[in-house]
Amino acid sequence: MTTLLDKIKLPETLRELSAKQLEQIAQEVRQEIINVTSKTGGHVASSLGSVELVVALHASFQSPTDKIIWDVGHQAYAHKILTGRLEKFKTLRQLHGISGFPNKLESPHDIFTVGHASTSISQALGLVRARDLNGGKYSVIAVIGDGSYSGGLSFEGVNNVDGLNTNMIVILNDNAMSISKNVGAISNYLTALRMSDFYVDIRNRIEKLVKRIPRYGVSLFEAARRLKDRTRQVVMNFKVDVIFEELGFHYFGPIDGHNIPLIMSTIHHAKEIAGPVMIHVLTKKGKGYPPAEADPTRFHGTGPFDVATGKALDGGGKALNYTQIFGRTMARLAESNDKLTAITAAMIDGTGLEEFARKFPKRFFDVGIAEEHAATFAGALAVGGFKPVVAVYSTFLQRAYDEIMHDVALQELPVVFAVDRAGIVGEDGATHNGIFDLAYLRTVPNLVIMAPKDENEMQHMLFTAVNYNEGPISLRYPRGCGPGVELDPELKRLEIGKGEIVYKSEILNPKSERCIISIGSMVYPSIEAAKMLEKDGIAAIVINARFAKPLDKELIIESAKLTGLVVTVEEGILNGGFGSAVVELLADHGIRVPVKRIGLPDNFIEHGKREAILEIYGLTPQNIYRTIKGS
Repeated sequence: MTTLLDKIKLPETLRELSAKQLEQIAQEVRQEIINVTSKTGGHVASSLGSVELVVALHASFQSPTDKIIWDVGHQAYAHKILTGRLEKFKTLRQLHGISGFPNKLESPHDIFTVGHASTSISQALGLVRARDLNGGKYSVIAVIGDGSYSGGLSFEGVNNVDGLNTNMIVILNDNAMSISKNVGAISNYLTALRMSDFYVDIRNRIEKLVKRIPRYGVSLFEAARRLKDRTRQVVMNFKVDVIFEELGFHYFGPIDGHNIPLIMSTIHHAKEIAGPVMIHVLTKKGKGYPPAEADPTRFHGTGPFDVATGKALDGGGKALNYTQIFGRTMARLAESNDKLTAITAAMIDGTGLEEFARKFPKRFFDVGIAEEHAATFAGALAVGGFKPVVAVYSTFLQRAYDEIMHDVALQELPVVFAVDRAGIVGEDGATHNGIFDLAYLRTVPNLVIMAPKDENEMQHMLFTAVNYNEGPISLRYPRGCGPGVELDPELKRLEIGKGEIVYKSEILNPKSERCIISIGSMVYPSIEAAKMLEKDGIAAIVINARFAKPLDKELIIESAKLTGLVVTVEEGILNGGFGSAVVELLADHGIRVPVKRIGLPDNFIEHGKREAILEIYGLTPQNIYRTIKGS
C-alpha cells in the first residue's frame, strides 16, 4: 500500500505539509519502526517515544544545513527514515545494512557517529562556536534525553554555555527513564514537575486549544508563548525553570512531546532568541505500541518480536548467559558477605543486578550514567571497608580509564570490575563492541585481568575476584551464552596468574607442535581447531591462559620451548592486547619461537550478528584451524 512517506521527498517536503499530514507521517514512521524492529530487533521504546519530536524537528529545520545533534542515538530511528533511508531501514543493524545509531559515514544528516551518552551538548556547543567564527547562519540543535542529561559530560558542556550570546537550541526529551530508572537530583526535580497536578491541568488545557487549530501559525505561536508564561509559575515551585535559566538557558516548557504543532511553534519562538534555549518536552517511551508502553525496559533494546503480542522470537532457551551467571553469583555471595556491594551506571537489568538490588537494596548503588564517578565511588567504598563490584559494559568502562588508573589502581584498592559485553556485541556495532578493554587495562599497574572460558569458570572467577584483596581486579566476559557446561555446586578460588592446559594432542612430534594460547571466549574454538589440526597430523596443545595479567610465565615459557609455533587467540584488538602480552613475555625471556596472533585488527568493527563478525575476522574454529595450518 502506498503511503504518504512514499510520495514525498524527504525531509524537504515536510516543511510544506499541514499539521494533519505531519501527524499522518508520524503514524507511518511509527508503524515502519515497529514492523522493521520486530524482525531486526533494536532500540524500540526510545525511538517510538520520539517520533513526533523528530517529525517536528525536520519540519522546522533544514537538515543537514541546520545541524541536529543526537545524544546516544537510541531515539534516532525516525530521523533515519526521514533522511533518505526509508528503503534501507529494513536492513537496520544487519551486516552491511544501516547502523542502529547515527553514523556520519552513512548520511550527511548524521553530523556525528554516536552511541555513548551525554555528548550532544558539548558537540553542539563546539559547532556553534565554529559557526560563529566562520560567519555561518545555520541553526544547531542538540537533542538529549533526561537520562543522558544526568551524565557528567553534559554538565561540563552546560558549564560552557553560560554567557553564550548566540543561538543554540537544546531539546530535553524527558521520558522519565533511561535504560534503568533515572537517579539523582535533576531526575528528582523533573519527576516532581511531571507529577504536578497543576502542570497536568495546564498541559490539558493547552492541548485542547492546539487541537482546534488546523495548522501551526501565529495563533499557535501565541499559545506556545502563553504556555511558557503559565508553566513558569509551576516550574518555579520545583526550581526546574530556575535551574536551567541560572545555567544560562532561556527555558521553554515543559510541553507535550507528542504534539507536533506545539513543538514546531515553540521551536519557531526559540529561533528568534539570541542565546541558548532549552526546550523541555515530555514524551512516553514506546508511544503507540502497547507492549512497549507497558514494558519500556524490555523494549529499550530487544531482539525480534511478534508484533501482535510483543513476545520475543529468539526462542529463549534454558541456558543461562554470562550476565545471568554473574547476577546470580553476586546475590549468592552477598548472602554470606555483608561487605559485598554492587555498583552500576544506569544498567541494573543490563548487568544482571536485579536480584542483588532487590535482596540487598542498602548495598546496591545505581549512580546513573556516570562511569567515572562509579569507579572513584567504588574506590572510596573500598577504603571504607567494603568490597565493591562495579558492573559495567566494556565499551562504557572506557570512559572511566583515568579513574581506574588514578583513584583505584594507584591507591591499590580492592575494587572488582565486572566487564560485561567484552568482545563483539553484534548488532550495536562500532560504538558498543567491547574490543579494547584487554589492551587498555593491561596498561594499568596493580590490576589483575582475567577472562573465563565458560560459565563454570565464570562463577569461580567472580568468587576469586571478590576474595582478592591485594588490589583491583577485572573480570571480562562476552555477551550471551557460553558453551553450556554444568555449574559446580561449590565455588572455589583460582590461583592468580595460573593457566591450564585444556587440550593436548596424542601425536608425539614436539617440533611440529602448535602451542595455542587462548583466553576467554576463544578457548573452546581453539580446542576445536586443535582437533582439526590433529586429524591432519599436526600436534597441538591448547592453553587456557585465564589471566591476561599476570600471565602464567612458567607454563607459557616451558610450552613455547617445546613447540615450532606459538599462536595466541583473543576476542579483542591485537594492538597491545593479550597476544602482545605473550610476545613481550617471550621476548623478555629470550625465547626465540615464531608467534602468530589471531584477534581483531586496528579498526572499529562494524555491526552485524556476532557469529557473522567472528567469521569475517577469523575467530571461528574453522578459521583458526586454517590460519594455524597455513602458518
